[in-house]
Amino acid sequence: MKKYITKIVMIALLITTIISCKVSKDIETPKDAFPENFRSASVSTDTTSIADLEWKNFFTEKDIVQLIDSAVTRNNDLQIATKNIEIAQYRFTQSKWNNVPEVNAFVNASINRPSENSFTGMNLNQFLGKQYVEDYSTGISLSWEADIWGKIKNQKKGAFATYLQSEEVKKALQTTIVANVSKGYYNLLMLDAQLEIAKQNLKLNDSTTNIIKLKYDAGQVTTLAIQQSEAQKLNAAQLIPLLEQNIAIQENALSVLTGSFPNSKTRTSRLSTIEVKNNTAIGIPSALVSRRPDVKSAELALQAANANVGITKANLYPTLKITAQGGLNSFETSSWFNVPASLFGTALGGLTQPLLNNKRVRTQYNIAKAEREKAVLNFRQAVLVAVSEVSDALVKVEKLEQQESFLKERVKTLQQAIKNANLLFKNGMAEYLEVLSAQSNLLQSELELANIKREQLAARTDLYRALGGGWK
Repeated sequence: MKKYITKIVMIALLITTIISCKVSKDIETPKDAFPENFRSASVSTDTTSIADLEWKNFFTEKDIVQLIDSAVTRNNDLQIATKNIEIAQYRFTQSKWNNVPEVNAFVNASINRPSENSFTGMNLNQFLGKQYVEDYSTGISLSWEADIWGKIKNQKKGAFATYLQSEEVKKALQTTIVANVSKGYYNLLMLDAQLEIAKQNLKLNDSTTNIIKLKYDAGQVTTLAIQQSEAQKLNAAQLIPLLEQNIAIQENALSVLTGSFPNSKTRTSRLSTIEVKNNTAIGIPSALVSRRPDVKSAELALQAANANVGITKANLYPTLKITAQGGLNSFETSSWFNVPASLFGTALGGLTQPLLNNKRVRTQYNIAKAEREKAVLNFRQAVLVAVSEVSDALVKVEKLEQQESFLKERVKTLQQAIKNANLLFKNGMAEYLEVLSAQSNLLQSELELANIKREQLAARTDLYRALGGGWK
């Protein structure tokens, strides 16, 4: 029995060795999907990038580091992504056993009572002296499919690509969360700065109103001046609860990102003390496939699609299966384990070719090829989006710096204008409207300057994320 099984296995291995080959040719990642350089970037061969920095080295503010660390540890979406990796790993481990023979132990017992008027029933009475027959079996069964066309190999490749893809999905999610936490913190600092500006402006308006009232008592202005001054003061006062509302909402959003219930967030930094760093090393576009997780995920999706094409193509060809059974069999329990008389064994090897279901199998193959072509397009789109996001961030970094320069000059000019207007108004050489207008313009400009600073920090964060930074 052992000799026959050995012969069948050797024949199967010989067939596998002779005709095993790739039944389908894999499509490689398109090399022309990447441009030579990013828009607005000077031509360079420098491959260094800020994305190579760990987030703990890119963000140096202590509060941001603590918030991001909490988000990476406790964010529910990231924990779900970790579980998806675990599931994909189990499936990949399982796929490794697809080419291992399936071995099962079995114990069977049956009883059959044919009709007394049947041929079998009359023979039973004649030879066994009873109207029923028993059968008892125990043993081991084996089933194995030879991987002639690489189907099992492709199943492992596909499972491995899916496993790696689940890791990249988690990395991509982490880059987004890291960026959102940092931008949320910068937005919080901007709101703090704007709240302070609004309070200072309210004090300034209050002082101006008192001066106008004194002039009214002296008969130098009308009640209209007092009313307009009071209205402008109320406008500044209205900003305070609005900004406090936005601060609470931003703190709640950061709480969700960090996996905690809504609470206040500690701020040991001020917007004015945070430096906007000018390190914008971006590397070359082709490096995005190794740095940016969503681009890498799209590449792995193409690998999984290649494997699926191989699986469905292999289904069109004959399948070689080997089955065997061996053990003990008897029609009486008393002689069930009588060795060697009760020993039995069977072995079978055969090729199976789909016929009537060939159309369905071929349709599955055509669908797999279309899915692979779609995976190529998805990869091109992922690269296109990535390159566009990097280019957007680069132009923001450059142009926001220019805007900040002009706005600083505007604020400086308006601050001097307020001093001059107040001095002239006190001496009766300027109208109250000039003072109120200067104060209103200064408030708006200072609020815009705080927002520009926040946008600069956010643009730098967006560049870091767009290049693939934040998951290390």
